[in-house]
Formats: sequence, structure tokens, C-alpha cells
Amino acid sequence: MSALVLRTYAAVVRRLGDARRGATAVEYALLVALIAGVLIAAITALGQGTEGLYATMNALAKYLS
Repeated sequence: MSALVLRTYAAVVRRLGDARRGATAVEYALLVALIAGVLIAAITALGQGTEGLYATMNALAKYLS
């Protein structure tokens, strides 16, 4: 009887170990998605900010020419 309990316990521990690795992979995927979202937002904001700067410099260059 105790051998059956030990085998069952070992099987449960193995499955829980796999579940923890799966949860870790999901956590890493969420972190990567969050970082990608922040980078996209930052690049978009930077692009819109510099667009106005380049338009002003272009107008000034036309004015000085």
C-alpha cells in the first residue's frame, strides 16, 4: 500500500513541477508583451514629436533659401 502512495505522490509532484514551468513561461510571455507595448507607444510618441520639429525646420529652410 505504501508503494502505491509513494508512486501517486511522485506523479503529483512531477505534474506540479511541469505546471510551474508552464506558469513561468506564461509570465515571461506577459512581460515580453508588456515591454513590446511600451516600446511601441514610446516610438509612436517620439515619431509624432519629431514630425513637428522636421516640419518647422523644413519651413525655416524654405524661408531662408
